[in-house]
Amino acid sequence: MKKQSIVMPKFANESQEGDWWASREGRAFVKQKAAATGKKAGAPKGSRLVGRMNKVPSVQIALRLPAPDVAKARELATRKGIGYQTLLKMLVHEGLRREARTAR
Repeated sequence: MKKQSIVMPKFANESQEGDWWASREGRAFVKQKAAATGKKAGAPKGSRLVGRMNKVPSVQIALRLPAPDVAKARELATRKGIGYQTLLKMLVHEGLRREARTAR
């Protein structure tokens, strides 16, 4: 027997909508939509490169950069269609690989 699909109702206000999303039915709706798209909850987001980078455990650090460098990273990342932090991680990774090759 096939499960009946859940339909999102019309809401009179944001409070009513918030209550519905927090309800069991709202959560079931999200699961239903995720199953319909074929995406798993733990599936990597972003490009294949981001997926590969996220397979390796990461460590959170605080790094202070000059404001113009961050602005340039944001600009370049926007042009590439990725997040600026992802771009910075890619650049650090690439630079470390290059330095490791020259250090031999």
